[in-house]
Order: sequence, then C-alpha cells, then structure tokens
Amino acid sequence: MRRVVLANETDWEGWRKATRSLVLAGVAPQDIRWSVRSHDEDGDTLLEATGSFSVPRALVQLASLAIQARDATRFELLYRLVRRANAGEQADDDEMRRAQRLALAVRAEAHRMRTLLRFLPVEEAAGRRYLGWYQPAHYVLEANAQLITRRFPSLRLTILTPYGGAHWEGTELRFSHGVAPDAVADDAALQSWWAEHSGQLLRQSRVGTAIPEAEDLDESPRPPDRPPLGPVVLPHHADPPLQEAMHEASDCRRCHLYEPATQTVFGEGPAHAKVLFVGEQPGDQEDVIGRPFVGPAGQVMDRAMEEAGIDRRTVYITNAVKHFKFEPRGKRRIHKTPEAAEIQACRFWLDVEMVRLRPKLVVAMGGSAARAVLGRAVTITRERGRPVETPDGHTAFVTVHPSFILRVPDADAKEREYRAFVADLKKVAGLIG
Repeated sequence: MRRVVLANETDWEGWRKATRSLVLAGVAPQDIRWSVRSHDEDGDTLLEATGSFSVPRALVQLASLAIQARDATRFELLYRLVRRANAGEQADDDEMRRAQRLALAVRAEAHRMRTLLRFLPVEEAAGRRYLGWYQPAHYVLEANAQLITRRFPSLRLTILTPYGGAHWEGTELRFSHGVAPDAVADDAALQSWWAEHSGQLLRQSRVGTAIPEAEDLDESPRPPDRPPLGPVVLPHHADPPLQEAMHEASDCRRCHLYEPATQTVFGEGPAHAKVLFVGEQPGDQEDVIGRPFVGPAGQVMDRAMEEAGIDRRTVYITNAVKHFKFEPRGKRRIHKTPEAAEIQACRFWLDVEMVRLRPKLVVAMGGSAARAVLGRAVTITRERGRPVETPDGHTAFVTVHPSFILRVPDADAKEREYRAFVADLKKVAGLIG
C-alpha cells in the first residue's frame, strides 16, 4: 500500500506530482491511500518512473476544480480517471459524472462565496484592513483569495473560514489555520477574535502556492471596501423540506427543457427570508454554475439591491423556470423565452418554495415571472411598482427583469432604466421593513 500525504486539502501540485509518478509506475488505485497532513506526517517517497504521460486538457481542468470539493474520495476518483486517460481507455461514465458534479459544486460555491462575502474595515497601525468571514461548503478559499487579491491589490485583506485563513498585505498571499464558527458569530465577536489572535495567526501563516481558480468567467467579486450591508452571521440552516425539494428537482422531467440543459438551477437563500425574488429562467452562466443570478443580469441586480439597501444574503432568489431554454448558434447558446406551458410545468417547484418560505412579499421580475406568480399574462408597465394580491393570497410586486436593462442600447436610457429599477427595489425594501 502506497501512502500519499498531501500538504493540505487543495494541494494541487502535490496531487499532480504523486499521480504522475504512480500512474507511470503502474500502481492500481486500490493500492494507494490518500490523506492530508495533519501534523508532521510524511508519505512514502515518490517512485522513480519513466515513460510518456498524457491526459486531455479538459480532464486536467476538471480535476483542478473537483480537487477543491469537500469529498474524501476525490483524490482516488481523479486518480482513476487520469490513469484510464493515460492508458487510452474510456472513462467510466459514473466516475466521470461524479467528478463533473464535484466540479460544478465547486464553481457554484466559489460564486456563492464571492457574492455573499462581506468585509469589515478594521483600523490597524499599518493601515486599514478589510476583514471577512465565510463558511464555505467546499475548499474554495485559496482560489477565491487569489482572484480577490489580484482584482484589489492595493487593499490589505484577511478572509477567515473554519478550515483556513487568507492574508494579503500587498506583496504576497499567505495562508493560516482557520477559526471556529462559534467564535465569530457576529461583527463584534469577529473583531474581538481578530484583535486577540491576529498577531500569532499572521506570524504562523505560510506563503501559498497557486491553485487553479474555480472560475474563469468574467465575473467580478464584490469590492471589499464597500460598506457591509449587515452583520457577518453564520450561514442560515436551510429548511429540510426545501433541501429535499432541491434534490428532487435536480432530476425533474416535468417538461422537455431538462434535456439540453446542464442542470436544474433551484432557488437559494435563507429559510426565513421575508422577500422572494422570482426571475424568468437561468441564463448561460447560471446553467453551468448552478446558481440563480450570477451572470451579467445578476451583477446588475446585485448592484441595484445594494443601492436600495437590500442585502442579498437575507433574501431568497429563484426563477419561474428552473432549466435554461436556449437556441444553439455555433459555440454560443442564445436565450429563448419560455412558453406558458413550460412556466406552468415548473410552477410546481415555485409553489414548493413559496409554501415553505411564506414570504412577506414576492417580487416578480419580468413578464414570465409575473405570469408564474399571478397566473395570468401581465403588462409590466401597467402593474409595475405597486403591491398586487396573488390568487393564492400572497402579496406580489412587479418590476422589470435586470436583463431588460442590459438590452437597452442607449447609454442615457440605460441609466434611466437602471435608476427606475433601483427605485422599485427601494419600494420593496420599504414594504418588507
């Protein structure tokens, strides 16, 4: 039995070197024990092996994401796939699907972290530091820290998570051990913990090694120096029936839209959210990443919500249709508006979300969302910007979809429409208190 001890949970270079050595030496997957170093434990010396080693670039990219998943079997799974590819064998379909699911989950969590992470300004002798806390579902701290510090190199940053911390002083990215969630339950606790432990933590930090970033799309993280919109709180516990519905929806066959789509994109947000935002359907990026409103329209929505004083962490966001409907044009996938029958077929999942959440207000963004929420065709200009009662007793609020703003060609008109959208969201903020 060969023992491979990796330096940390995202030791990409260590895994690659060990995998190459073991594949060339002909070591079977079942004869390897993969682990992550906890103290001064060392693995077996890498075998000296020669020969040709080649795997498709797509598999390398897949592995670089999947290795960041919180799954104890990922090292062996990826080794199996690489070993088969190097031998020119067909990959096992089930194993490939598992790796793809892990990669998609990592991409989704990387986006979620960049969307929900908020920084607190902390004054120190060396200047202002922006201190953030997040509890990720996967090991995405390192990749996200690389992206954030590259986008904002002049800001002194610290991001703390339960499994590790990332620190940037302007020259090199360093990593340290993490912090227990119950020690930083709110802003005051976070600042108090940092004041007490920061010196020791920074002294013990290590220079990080590069890891492939979990996202290569044109999506910017929220600037750390924007004011936080609320306390840094622990993640909300999702409603168990809602989690079960999400699991069931992942295999939904209620209409034909599931066939070409990458995955079901269910809603997300805290179980006690006062407001439920409903869009039309996932877009191209949402379909790949698995989260609602993370593409260009989502960035418009995030910016407008922030101006309106609405914290995205406190609301639930979903779509009337949970699969991406599109028309292929070369390498691009062009959005197509869902039909009434497709909206009706997916109304089942929206009903589940509305029943479990019992929101104070349902915000329908665009015609398809308004049809799903109100059960009829809606003229946006006629019913926009005021509360409307739904047939099932909810209070709804109709506004435009943020993608409408992106399609306005004239710059002045685009700015007017954006301002009108922000004004609508300010009304929403007033209605939910």
